[in-house]
Amino acid sequence: MSYFNDVLFGIIEGITEFLPISSTGHLLLAEHWLAPRSDMYVVVIQAGAILAVTLIYWRRLVGLTLGWRDAENRDYLAKLMTAFLVTAVLGLIVDKAGFQLPETITPIAWALVIGGIWMMVAEYFADKLPDSARITWRVALAVGVAQVVAGVFPGTSRSATTIFVAMLLGTSNRAAATEFAFLVGIPTMYAASGYKLLQNLSDGSQSEDWTGLAIAFVVSTVTAFASVKWLLSYIQTNRFTVFAIYRIVFGALLLALAWGGIIA
Repeated sequence: MSYFNDVLFGIIEGITEFLPISSTGHLLLAEHWLAPRSDMYVVVIQAGAILAVTLIYWRRLVGLTLGWRDAENRDYLAKLMTAFLVTAVLGLIVDKAGFQLPETITPIAWALVIGGIWMMVAEYFADKLPDSARITWRVALAVGVAQVVAGVFPGTSRSATTIFVAMLLGTSNRAAATEFAFLVGIPTMYAASGYKLLQNLSDGSQSEDWTGLAIAFVVSTVTAFASVKWLLSYIQTNRFTVFAIYRIVFGALLLALAWGGIIA
């Protein structure tokens, strides 16, 4: 059963990390029902999801890197790096301030509900803007800040926050906004995972079932690859409304369970 639970954790992480529905709320609920997991465990399975997105975008990443002499590629790379650096600096400040993520379901449930409503409102206004795939400096800076905000308030969803900030500030094309948000997320999440992994290894206080962790990592990678490929195809012709509705329903369910004393 333990390894079966690792498979379930990998599936949950793989599906929810990059879809705009918040991985934190889903993982907390999974830990409530299946047993708590260490910070190391969560960091490693998140790395599996990041690896999947890296594999999906490897041609784009190689093209940007090898084609840096092209002015358009240099401009895009500069904006990616700016967004990443903004996130890194602000993220370190938040970490040094000793900010602790909530361990209870209620604030995350509220974030899911409010975030779902915000997604619907944001997409309504974004649809009124002229279609544009251009990434401006304003978008790059805002996406960097949005990643930190999403980390400070679990349940908001990093992907949802960054995508809709980009759309509202001028990159109204869903595919372009999603690509930039995901590409910025690659170095950001690798850096965050590496930082947390070093912290956990340095204090040496946690013992892991490495076989179970490896299973969850592989399952997370495969599931994230499939879910992100599906999402990129889906948003070509569809709005994000279905995810907003799901967030509201899921958040309301969590609030009902919390108020009923079933979960804490």
